[in-house]
Amino acid sequence: MTSTPRRVSRREQHKQGAAGAKVSWRNTMIAYAFMLPFLVLLVIFHTWPVIFGTYLAFNDYNIISPPKWVGLANFKELFADEQFWSGLRNSLKYILVVPVIQVVSILVALLVNRPLRGIGFFRTAYYVPVVTSFAVVGLIWTWMYQQSGPVNAVLMALGLMKEDHSLLNNPATALLAVMFVTLWKGIGYYMVLYLAGLQSISPELEEAAVIDGATRPQVFWNITLPSLRPTILVCSLLSTISAIKVFEEIVVMTQGGPAGSTYSVLFYSYSRAFQDFKYGLAAASSIIVAIISILFGIINFRLTRGGKVDA
Repeated sequence: MTSTPRRVSRREQHKQGAAGAKVSWRNTMIAYAFMLPFLVLLVIFHTWPVIFGTYLAFNDYNIISPPKWVGLANFKELFADEQFWSGLRNSLKYILVVPVIQVVSILVALLVNRPLRGIGFFRTAYYVPVVTSFAVVGLIWTWMYQQSGPVNAVLMALGLMKEDHSLLNNPATALLAVMFVTLWKGIGYYMVLYLAGLQSISPELEEAAVIDGATRPQVFWNITLPSLRPTILVCSLLSTISAIKVFEEIVVMTQGGPAGSTYSVLFYSYSRAFQDFKYGLAAASSIIVAIISILFGIINFRLTRGGKVDA
């Protein structure tokens, strides 16, 4: 014997729908209430500075007098300033550290992904520089780069340096020395991201390839690396933007010297704002940095195919 389902009237359907909508609205308001503190901080410290900074780029402002609209005058002064172009060239040179840090981070992630005894210690050791303040890191490496310092001793012992001189005081080597510190400090951060990407790859894929006769290099190139494409996209984006916006390393270690060889475009913005009090000019240079970062972001998306894994 089968029972026929009770027919629900239109009024009951309306009540049920209204009750469901009320519960959904209440849950939505609770969710926004939890997000409210973060949203307020986001608007105060991110959204508003971006809007106000963009506005200042078209104004003459020195923090004492009110902003005065000057249109594109700041950009014209910016493009006529050789110091800006020097800083921009150095920042673009700094991008050379991006492929190196990605390759090394992937290799280190592959190394620490092995189930070996004491592997947790090595993972921690590689990550320690990431959580160390750059003020401390900069001071340590500045001492190590000094004349007759440990770095010079190693280079001279290997025959890579003929004269004992500070790498940070030589215009030919200063930028490379600072780039190496960025590489050393950032490896642990990207290693953790790549390690998470490696552990998300299904072991069955690699095992099936090995059973089919693939060698370890073939498994890496055809299985592991394509599966890491989303992680490569994220890491390359983060490291490219960080390279273009290099600032802490320059402030702590070289102050833009010697002879402007480490003068970055963001250090230019800092100097114009807090030394010359030309906030409009500093904001204009920051907009140029943002545009360049977006362009390199598009390039990263193209090179990694948008982070999509091949089916």
